[in-house]
Amino acid sequence: MKDVFKETKKLLNEGQKAVLATVVKTKGSTPQKPGAKLLVREDGSGVGTLGGGCVEGDIWFAAQQLLKNVGPTQFREYQLNEDLAAEEGLVCGGTMYFMIDPIYEPHEVLNFANEINDAYSGEAPVALATLISNPGENLLPIGSGIETGRKLFIREDGTTIGSLGSLTIDKDAINRGYKLMVHGANEYVVTDDGTEYFIEGYTSPPKLILIGGGHVSKSISSLAENLGFHVYITDDRSEFSNKERFPGAKETITMKPEDGLKQIHITKNSFIVVATRGHRYDSDALAAAAKTPASYVGLLGSKRKIILIYEDLIKSGLPKDRIKELQAPIGLEINARTPDEIAISIMSEILLFRLGGSGKHMKLDDNLVEKIFSKYADVLS
Repeated sequence: MKDVFKETKKLLNEGQKAVLATVVKTKGSTPQKPGAKLLVREDGSGVGTLGGGCVEGDIWFAAQQLLKNVGPTQFREYQLNEDLAAEEGLVCGGTMYFMIDPIYEPHEVLNFANEINDAYSGEAPVALATLISNPGENLLPIGSGIETGRKLFIREDGTTIGSLGSLTIDKDAINRGYKLMVHGANEYVVTDDGTEYFIEGYTSPPKLILIGGGHVSKSISSLAENLGFHVYITDDRSEFSNKERFPGAKETITMKPEDGLKQIHITKNSFIVVATRGHRYDSDALAAAAKTPASYVGLLGSKRKIILIYEDLIKSGLPKDRIKELQAPIGLEINARTPDEIAISIMSEILLFRLGGSGKHMKLDDNLVEKIFSKYADVLS
């Protein structure tokens, strides 16, 4: 999405029109998930993708028609049935919902695009809510009062621009926006009165701060970099915190944890993993990490060690609520033994925390497998 908004900013600064198409909701198995975007320029070229195939081609054509005929924002549904999936070359059977949003007056959206780009670059996070439909009407056209495509832009400091057409709905969107902008998540919302809107949060790439440069941290670093995290290392031993050992790290800091953390701009979109060389170092590091605004702070170690360190934190005066937020022992239970296995366990938990998954197995239910066999009972007999 970063490339899409970077190009959007460029086009709008040049005074050009464009259409921004977004996947706002999906059901079942689909080639793209909510938030995927395609920017279509006036010359017919584009940036981004909605999943490819004829569905994207149809959206692309609709965008070009909007630019040609100056039509309103559109909301479209595509069911990826077996025939369409076959045409797409996909093995899927879900439903995708798209918002096709034309930008005819570049100056109206330019401020949004500028601030979204700033958020991606490390400035304050923001959120943008877009109205899909309002109660009692099915996608009212532009000019009818509460229009599909109306926007509410939400900043971290509480200021806003625009409205979704209702103070109540605006308040709902603002509350959701504060939560979504932390990790750059999105949500399709259906309110109690039937209003539907799509809201996205925008922020800089997540930071992963590894306190302790041992074997596990080295394995975590490689995984995290490939997953889009900006990795920072802090260890008071120079042989464990250097660019040769962590070539992909944004920064390596040779300081004690309480001092090293002060050198990093830590936000709610930061993740801290404590994996030092002993109880005393872990205790000091966890205490320092817990006092930062990082939404995720985890400690590697046995339950017995965690209990002893928690006792230290209680004695130091750390609030109970913050202690309960800590992820300790860190990681998902996969019976990991080696540093690489432990790293996978830890990063899996971090992704679960960040992306909001359930952590459950995704394998087909036995009942569904039985239905498949029943379908081919005659062939198998």
